[in-house]
Amino acid sequence: MTYSQFDYIIIGAGSAGCVLANRLSEDGQHQVLLLETGGSDKSIFIQMPTALSIPMNTRKYAWQFTSDPEPYLDNRQMHCPRGKVLGGSSSINGMVYVRGHAGDFDEWQALGAEDWGYAHCLPYFRKAETWAFGGDAYRGDTGPLAVNNGNNMQNPLYRAFIDAGVQAGYPATADYNGMQQEGFGAMHMTVKNGRRWSTANAYLRPAMQRDNLTVVTHALVERILLDGQRAVGVRYSRKGQTQEVRCRAEVILSAGPIGSPHLLQLSGIGRPEVLQAAGIEVQHALPGVGENLQDHLEFYFQYRCQQPITLNGKLDWWNKLLIGTRWILKKDGLGATNHFESCGFIRSKAGVPWPDLQYHFLPAAMRYDGKEAFDGHGFQLHIGHNKPKSRGFVRVRSADPAEAPQIRFNYLQHEDDREGFRACVRLTREIIAQPAMDPYRGEEIQPGRGVQSDEEIDRFVRQAVESAYHPCGSCRMGEDELAVVDSQTRVHGLEGLRVVDSSIFPSIPNGNLNAPTIMLAEHAADLIRGREALPASDLPVRGDAQWQSRQRLQAAMRPAS
Repeated sequence: MTYSQFDYIIIGAGSAGCVLANRLSEDGQHQVLLLETGGSDKSIFIQMPTALSIPMNTRKYAWQFTSDPEPYLDNRQMHCPRGKVLGGSSSINGMVYVRGHAGDFDEWQALGAEDWGYAHCLPYFRKAETWAFGGDAYRGDTGPLAVNNGNNMQNPLYRAFIDAGVQAGYPATADYNGMQQEGFGAMHMTVKNGRRWSTANAYLRPAMQRDNLTVVTHALVERILLDGQRAVGVRYSRKGQTQEVRCRAEVILSAGPIGSPHLLQLSGIGRPEVLQAAGIEVQHALPGVGENLQDHLEFYFQYRCQQPITLNGKLDWWNKLLIGTRWILKKDGLGATNHFESCGFIRSKAGVPWPDLQYHFLPAAMRYDGKEAFDGHGFQLHIGHNKPKSRGFVRVRSADPAEAPQIRFNYLQHEDDREGFRACVRLTREIIAQPAMDPYRGEEIQPGRGVQSDEEIDRFVRQAVESAYHPCGSCRMGEDELAVVDSQTRVHGLEGLRVVDSSIFPSIPNGNLNAPTIMLAEHAADLIRGREALPASDLPVRGDAQWQSRQRLQAAMRPAS
């Protein structure tokens, strides 16, 4: 069956797609179709923040992708879940809100993404959000996306970690999403009134009340339809039936950093040798499709806690029942937070201009699947080197849209990335050795005191790192021969086709990717509608003026033992 009444077809109801569905339908003048392979997000396990590990590891709500054996990680295959539900990955993620450093977006512009520097992006960050503590020049107060600090660091371990960072010679930051990212402070999350505030809740659900927006779930898009060099529609399957739908204006691909390059390749758009190897006829040669894949790695630095104040005492079935019941009745308590309520952003060495290491502090010692790491009480820091130079790829395997693509990140391929993780281990030990942690710090469980030399650290990292679930860059924005879209998000060499999601990031920001993905979609919506961009900002950014010669502001109070 073929329909032709739509102006815009958006593929993917994820972090970017939900924003676009709202913004492109808000004037009531255009018919918009949003296609999503997954289904409803109305599950307690999605909406209750503390249950975040469940949807991420559930096939109903997430594509459970796996990488090729990674050659620089002892050939481990890495888990790469991506949202398959209304809200996409914003419905399965950790709800951490980090914009990234201003330098990250100026880096985008330097790499060829014109008008995507920090001055151009900041107004769209502000437009998207409502910051719980009031708007200012850096933070918004009227946007759809609610941002707060969960339970406001009630557990004393959160404050102790921040104090330890300051004692180690780093600055405190009152708002790492404002003037100053570098330093230690409270962490922000996308939660509203105790519920996960995904883009489905923030953007899509209000827009679904409009007559000019049609949302179709359980629709697997098989290919983008081309008429010569113009995209004219899509083909998708639903409930065993194949359907084609046409558009008058544009097809907008928002299937994410794995799905977007894969669908372009299924449509015959990509590197010719990759398409031919998969038995797909080349419709438009574009060699950068699927290349430039990036991701963040992290590992857990775990310690025993000398006081019985951690979440490890809340992991039995009775306490989980109490937490869940309270959340159902009141939408507050431990069920209403992701538990990452303090954080840090630091530089790995002198000569690095802005932070490239990120901490998430958790007052518990557990794995991402929510299981205990050891008996007793403990705490952990998620730490990663966030500006990797290693690059991977996404490549179609066959013409079957149901077959997952080949994914290889080439994690730790570059020596600078390995050096960054050595800094993670050594700098973290120094921070936790500070006096603020004395009442709490017990035995180091992981990596363990036996891990000291470069070789020992490298071996530990290869075996222990996990994805932070921040893939991006596989349809890079720019103007060179390996760029996939231009600065207007239009696919090079084709008409009527754009890509709008984290796949078009030229480089990976220092932080979680949900906030910059939402910002990108807000900005792209104005580009698509032909509206004048929001006025660029001229606000200053605070950093260390002596970054070339020092790694932190001052010496630590106490060196690592």
